Amino acid sequence: METLNNVISSISSFVWGVPMLTLLVGTGLYLTIRLKGMQFWALGHALKLIFIKEKGAKGDISHFSALTTALAATVGIGNIVGVATAITLGGPGSVFWMWVTGLVGMATKYSEAILAVKYREEGKHGFKGGPMYYITKGANLPKLGALFAFFTILASFGIGNMSQSNAVAKALDVQFAVPTWLTGIVLLTITSFVILGGIKSIGKTTSFLIPFMIAIYLITAFFIVFSNLDKVGDAFSLIFYHAVNPIAAGGGFAGAVVATAIRYGLARGVFSNESGLGSAPIAAAAAKTNDPVKQALVSMTQTFIDTLVVCTTTALIILMAPIWHQGINAGELTLKSFEFFLGDTGAIVIVIATVLFGYSTILGWSYYGERAFEYLFGHKSVKLYKIVFVSFILIGAMLKIDLVWDFSDVANGLMAIPNLIGLLLLSNVVTKETKRYFKNK
Repeated sequence: METLNNVISSISSFVWGVPMLTLLVGTGLYLTIRLKGMQFWALGHALKLIFIKEKGAKGDISHFSALTTALAATVGIGNIVGVATAITLGGPGSVFWMWVTGLVGMATKYSEAILAVKYREEGKHGFKGGPMYYITKGANLPKLGALFAFFTILASFGIGNMSQSNAVAKALDVQFAVPTWLTGIVLLTITSFVILGGIKSIGKTTSFLIPFMIAIYLITAFFIVFSNLDKVGDAFSLIFYHAVNPIAAGGGFAGAVVATAIRYGLARGVFSNESGLGSAPIAAAAAKTNDPVKQALVSMTQTFIDTLVVCTTTALIILMAPIWHQGINAGELTLKSFEFFLGDTGAIVIVIATVLFGYSTILGWSYYGERAFEYLFGHKSVKLYKIVFVSFILIGAMLKIDLVWDFSDVANGLMAIPNLIGLLLLSNVVTKETKRYFKNK
């Protein structure tokens, strides 16, 4: 097992090297410039569109359900364990680079959703879309589209499955001594009931679950922040200073150079908001809309909520608690930080959030993987995918966490490459649709 850990870790380091990070951030910057920074000036309009239902629009689920399905897949363990992992491995400066992925990622997420709706297809079992469709139909690169679908299937077992069940199982084991195998079986069972109903069932579940769980988490987090305002300034200082300056080892913390902060900040930022991966547009393609720009604007808010709101509050609380540099395992650091401020109540909130976040992410990613599997092997194969997918929930719950996270990073990177190529090739389509929409408004 140790050999496998080392091999996957080495592959992860290679995949998330300078070329990938340059392509990822560079694409977001390029799209931001071409769209004239629309993620900043159009954010208010985008937030209003979330709750608007278009009359007579074609699609399977509402704007709100499409957003919550995508949020279900992104507001997950990446916001709890992912942020903690970035800080323990890359130092406080990694949070700044997470913000970078969020800011430029809003333009990337917007562009993905426009293309997903524009090139989607209507079949017997609902609307189908995503990078595999716009790469094939828009960029005329069917082999690259198929490659994206294959990598999406792999990623659905990593970022969308095993890493989530692993974190949930570990949290329940540490806090309540629940055996990891038991957590795996329970998650497997309740996930099976929901995903059998397809996107409409997933959409209904996430529409209820996501607002509730985000509200509980943020209310608790904001209470801690506003009760300790004297510590907030120091936390921000750590983030900005160490974004461009190395941090020395000490107190159980191994130290980190700037390159490490950048690597883990960008990798964990993408793990959290998934901008550039091409996952969220698969859900966006199912939205009821008459205009691809409207759903794209709604999809853009997902990255804002995930990274710039939820991840930031998590990071602040970790850095405000004087324990982040004491060598505490990343899987427990957020819990211990909340516990530092609120005692047992803080620990219970994090365990509940971990369970709900992890479960909702599994639901969202089951749909992504299902659509990718259907794209490659046809609709009749979907049942096989669902059986294998829920089986991996149990496997992930009992694996070593380092192996799970490294595998997730590798799958994320492989998935992003064909999607980013497609976005660059179709950027003219994105700008043309955007100009048309705002000119008419």
